[in-house]
Amino acid sequence: MKIYFLGTNGWYSSPTGDTPCILIDSKDHYVIFDAGNGLYKIDKYVKEDKPISLFLTHFHIDHILGLHILNKFNFKQGIDIYFAKDRRKDFEIFVNPPYTIGITKNKKNILSLKTEIRLHELEEGESMKKLFHGFTNHGFRIELDGKSIVYSGDTKIVPAGLLLAKNADLLIHECSNIISPANDEWGHTDPIQTAQFAKDANVKKLVLTHFGAHLYKTLEKRKEAEKIAQKIFPNTIAATDELILEI
Repeated sequence: MKIYFLGTNGWYSSPTGDTPCILIDSKDHYVIFDAGNGLYKIDKYVKEDKPISLFLTHFHIDHILGLHILNKFNFKQGIDIYFAKDRRKDFEIFVNPPYTIGITKNKKNILSLKTEIRLHELEEGESMKKLFHGFTNHGFRIELDGKSIVYSGDTKIVPAGLLLAKNADLLIHECSNIISPANDEWGHTDPIQTAQFAKDANVKKLVLTHFGAHLYKTLEKRKEAEKIAQKIFPNTIAATDELILEI
């Protein structure tokens, strides 16, 4: 199984990277986490007719702006898009005028472009939990090829996140801050907090991503965060765009 990091910046794209998008190529399935600007790269890697599932953690623009280029793709298997219950309206607002060129509905109420788009609302449970961000964010846990992978989206450390990540083979967690403020109303984490969280959750490997573009202005800053995190949780790496990870 290969994991392609196609967008690793938070907030906005910059010379250090695009906004969040991660593609997992497993034996029988493609899985995508978030649809930031990095989404435009997926057709470079999606070459088989395996099912494609896209999970959206929340609807801040840096995590969904790639949706406006869905019409770039022509995947005959279509794309299944998953988000938390009651967020369908948010999705449909963003992918229709005046924000994008528009997606029409067929008689079955399925959104369709060149690639058929099928929408799914998820209830909170073992594979999706509400975390803490400025509005609402949900983290996901998936099982692929016998491995458990957890993706945080944007969040500060909360008990629900620990339940989601417990004993995971891989934790992909945001690291927006260099040092988090004492009262972080936005809900983000720094390398110390994230590494301690990974240790507490007893995960096997931690990947830091979603580096705040206004703070991590160089890739060297990410390496510094990696070294800080490794003092607490040694099996940590800091992601960069085009990183390919095999597990």
